[in-house]
Amino acid sequence: MTQKIYIIMNKPSFTVCSAVSDSHKTIYSLLPKEMQKFVQGAKRGERLHTVGRLDADTEGLIILTNDGFFSNEIAGPLSSVEKTYQVTLKNKVEKEVQEEYKKLAKNGIILPAEKKAPKQLTKPFELEFLNENECLITIKEGKFHQVKRTFLALENEVLYLKRIRIGKLFLPEDLSTGEFKISFVKPKI
Repeated sequence: MTQKIYIIMNKPSFTVCSAVSDSHKTIYSLLPKEMQKFVQGAKRGERLHTVGRLDADTEGLIILTNDGFFSNEIAGPLSSVEKTYQVTLKNKVEKEVQEEYKKLAKNGIILPAEKKAPKQLTKPFELEFLNENECLITIKEGKFHQVKRTFLALENEVLYLKRIRIGKLFLPEDLSTGEFKISFVKPKI
C-alpha cells in the first residue's frame, strides 16, 4: 500500500496547478527535489495532484496529495465543502449595496458566460465585507472562475484573490507565500 502524502501550500500568484507549463512556473516546481518523483512518472496512486485548482493569478491555500478518495471528498462534483476567499475589488461598494450583494448571495446568482463556461446559476454563498473594497466570499462549489464571475455579475472586478480556507482547514498564518508543509496524516476537512 502506498503511503498517503498531504501537502498544504500557500500558492504564490503566477504559478499554475499543472505539472507542466510553458507560460508559468508550476506549484510542483516549489517542492524539494526528493518530492519530484511523485509528480511525473509516478505510478497511479502515488502521483501528487492538486485538490481542486487555483487560477494562475490567485494565491493561497492549495492541497496536494496522492489520495484520490480525499480529493474527491473535497473537490468532487457532489462535494459541498466550503471554500473561503479573501477578495479585493476594483470599485468601492457602499454599505447599502453591500446589503444588496448579501441578499443576492442567499439565492445564488447567474454567472456570465466565459470561455469554457456557459451562463450558470451558483448555489447560495456568503459574503462578509471587511471594508468598501475588501470582502470574504464563501462558496460550496467550484465553477470555472466562479469568484471572479460572481463579481462581474455584480458589476465589479476582482483585483486580488486569495483562498484562505477549505472546510475546517485554514491557511496557516506562519506559512509564507510559496511555502508548504508536508504531512502523512489526512487533514480534517
